[in-house]
Amino acid sequence: MNDLEQRLRQQALQCRTHGSPLTWALLQGAADDLVAGGVVADLLAAHAYEPSGSVPSLRLAGSLHRLVLEGRAPELAQHYPSVGGTARVAEVWPAAERVCREHLDELRYLVTLPVQTNEVGRSAALFGALQLLGGPIRLLEIGASAGLNLRCDAFAYELGGDVLLGDPASPVRLHRPWEGTHPPYSNSVEVLERKGCDPSPVDTTTAEGRLTLRSYVWADQVERLDRLSAASQVASGIPAVVEKAGALEFLSRELAELPAGVTTVVWHSVVWQYVDPVERRAVNLLLDRVGVQATDHAPLARVSLEPEQIDGGGFLFRVHLQRWPNGERVHVADALGHGPPVCWTGEGVVGR
Repeated sequence: MNDLEQRLRQQALQCRTHGSPLTWALLQGAADDLVAGGVVADLLAAHAYEPSGSVPSLRLAGSLHRLVLEGRAPELAQHYPSVGGTARVAEVWPAAERVCREHLDELRYLVTLPVQTNEVGRSAALFGALQLLGGPIRLLEIGASAGLNLRCDAFAYELGGDVLLGDPASPVRLHRPWEGTHPPYSNSVEVLERKGCDPSPVDTTTAEGRLTLRSYVWADQVERLDRLSAASQVASGIPAVVEKAGALEFLSRELAELPAGVTTVVWHSVVWQYVDPVERRAVNLLLDRVGVQATDHAPLARVSLEPEQIDGGGFLFRVHLQRWPNGERVHVADALGHGPPVCWTGEGVVGR
């Protein structure tokens, strides 16, 4: 099995594990086609040696979904619930293969574009971590995409038992987003400042921006698409700047001074794999250096939801919280790749 085939099949397995049989079937079919020297070999062979974190498999799936959402792949659309179709997994790849041949030149370009998601469900992990930190928050997100999760305090979190956190009137509703030992919760999370960066930020006020984000959502996960649309509505009323910049450039400026009376939080979710290893090391060093300057009156925290490989080659999505001035890093929760349910470990939290 060559590396590109393996990556297609591994991603297919991840899609099935995380509730998308349609994308599993699509990528399994693409892997078979690659081995047979079909159209997928033409589309992806040039990307075979790119870093694994660039996920050419999801770029292919997203490119095909884009054509469906634009109404330019009617046969394939019959299998895509995102546009009212019925997911028939046995038939999806043959239809997709014909679309690949029909739109080959355009797809050669589309698969060069980076995966660009803004998974709103990951706010369940971020909002819980902010509950742990308490106090006024200055929120900085790297790899922010459209910055939707910068508005996490404006979403509704229905914990059950008539407990609802966040904004009860929000169109974004996360039902039972937490499991296990919950953080000590209140409705006192106050985000005073919201800023983010991304190498290719997305503007959800434009039709192109909305199309880009929707195309990378797995087409049989309609609930995620609904959350995305609702979060775009929320974002239209809450300003948050997402600038075109890398993580190191952005944080070097934003962490030049830690303001007193507020906790500065650096947040990232399923983005670390896309950051060059050299830049990753530089960001880690920067945070450690700034952390030395943090005080109880001007604290710094890092919240991350990132995949970690475990024995056997699979991945777990783990939530870590690191806070300075002491610099302690704690594994506080496990989550799914798209967020809920977030299962809190009990580290740094209290029982509920």
